[in-house]
Amino acid sequence: MEWILLTVIVLGVFLIALPLISVFKGQVSALSAKKRIIAHIAMFATFFFALVLVTPGIFGVEVSDPGMAESGLFYQAAAFGYLGAAISTGASALGAGIAVAAAAPAAIGAISENPKNLGKSLIFVALGEGVAIYGLLISILIINNIPTIG
Repeated sequence: MEWILLTVIVLGVFLIALPLISVFKGQVSALSAKKRIIAHIAMFATFFFALVLVTPGIFGVEVSDPGMAESGLFYQAAAFGYLGAAISTGASALGAGIAVAAAAPAAIGAISENPKNLGKSLIFVALGEGVAIYGLLISILIINNIPTIG
């Protein structure tokens, strides 16, 4: 049973990621790439939620209360907790990358014009990196609050 579940997961992720190869190779236009990426994020989310709802024991947690194990609510709560932690870390890292991508070239340009601007410029780059740290802290708090049974 476990190898079937693993095969379904690997096959689903492969089929979702396969059409993105042309995006990463640069063979499509920007508008088409945006549409493809949005569609694939939606497909991955659908696949994840379907997997969580169909196979509640995906995380391999042992539950001592048989009523809770049969309902599957514990597993779904844990799955959504892990998903929330992953989204908070991923989105904050993406936002930090965008912030640093905008601030770092401007800081380098300001330093090249006047070396005294080094301290002021580094503050703005560090503020962008702080966003990723805040997202990581939130994900740690989420993971610590996921209930465990038995």
